[in-house]
Amino acid sequence: MAKAVAERGEKKVMVAIDESESSYYALMWVLDNLKESISKFPLIIFMAQPITMYNYPFSASLGSVRMYYPVAATPDFVYSAQENHRKVAMAFLEKAKDICATRGIKAEMVTEVGDPKTAICNAVQKLNINLLVLGDRGLGKIKRALIGSVSNYCIKNANCPVLVVKKP
Repeated sequence: MAKAVAERGEKKVMVAIDESESSYYALMWVLDNLKESISKFPLIIFMAQPITMYNYPFSASLGSVRMYYPVAATPDFVYSAQENHRKVAMAFLEKAKDICATRGIKAEMVTEVGDPKTAICNAVQKLNINLLVLGDRGLGKIKRALIGSVSNYCIKNANCPVLVVKKP
């Protein structure tokens, strides 16, 4: 199917955003620099929703010692947290879609629950994306080693070219 898309000249571009300023800079960069490429087909704007934790650690003080107990969340709490994550993601996506509309670009919003690294790569494959654009958060070497880099993961694992836009 990817070959058929390429033969028709359809170029799907996806911008993955989060709440950071660098992701919105990447969106603006795409709108400013790839306008000709994205004017014929909708721009895909993607945001990952965090996974809701089912167990939360609870600490109980026993003098100078603390004991930690995993406490299972109630189904109502889990549903409420998931719904809140969905609303927040949709609000960010709506804001990005409005920015695109002011520039005359049609955009489609996509969101999935999961770790951002894998959710982005899964969406790239599922939607047959031709170009993935990400913002660079500018993490230092130590933070990048400790928490990992979404952009590095996507560069290695996405099934399309990846453009990482660094804010000056």
